[in-house]
Amino acid sequence: MAARLLLRPALRAATACRAARVPGRVPALVPALTRSMATGGIPTDEEQATGLERIIMEATKEGKDPYNVMKPKWYSGTKEDPNLVPSITDKRIVGCICEEDNTAVVWFWIHDGEPQRCPSCGSYYKLVHYDLPH
Repeated sequence: MAARLLLRPALRAATACRAARVPGRVPALVPALTRSMATGGIPTDEEQATGLERIIMEATKEGKDPYNVMKPKWYSGTKEDPNLVPSITDKRIVGCICEEDNTAVVWFWIHDGEPQRCPSCGSYYKLVHYDLPH
């Protein structure tokens, strides 16, 4: 597809260069190559987004984070202030890096209801039900 789009402009430029080199011949004026979108400009991402991508962009403008794209809010991890884990089901697997320089991840399941503890470090995690925007 890209090759077809670039073939015509390249052919016009090559023809213009050949015409300019022929002695005794007046070089033909080659019109400036323009795209059909040039009159209105190239559309931005927001203008051309559709479907789920558009829903995500609009939610992000409103300050929401529908698919946890942004960095999560920091929680202390205690029983009173657990780390909130959004889920569309009633359970989810969580990976906890218990120490900052730890290379191993402790994986465990959390279920809907009370906050649950990491079996290794003791941080608390709570499942929060989350509805998808579509």
